[in-house]
Amino acid sequence: GLHILLAEDNELNMEIAEFMLTEQGAKVCKAWNGKEALDDFASSEPGSVDLILMDIQMPILNGYEATRKIRAMEAPHCKQIPIIAMTANAFDDDRELALQCGMNGYLAKPIQIKQMLKLIGSML
Repeated sequence: GLHILLAEDNELNMEIAEFMLTEQGAKVCKAWNGKEALDDFASSEPGSVDLILMDIQMPILNGYEATRKIRAMEAPHCKQIPIIAMTANAFDDDRELALQCGMNGYLAKPIQIKQMLKLIGSML
């Protein structure tokens, strides 16, 4: 029953992640780039999005930039929404940068469903 904003620019990755999430009962709102994710979240009602899964390498705004902009918004829910990075870059520096820009967690691609569900569960 979670409402998840899924930001991913790769069509196949989007389809796989959406399938994994909806199979678990989540409702998924799709954003195809960082700006779209930012705009979708900014226009949502507080509390209507439970979590954001944010790809890092996206056009227009990358995941780091989109997260920084979400965290800089004044509304309290913008500071509290769990944001999980999704990226093929699995180095410690990438993980540290994700946390520094305001993300709460980190998933390396290819996404493993058990790992993703465990991380989401730990955030809520």
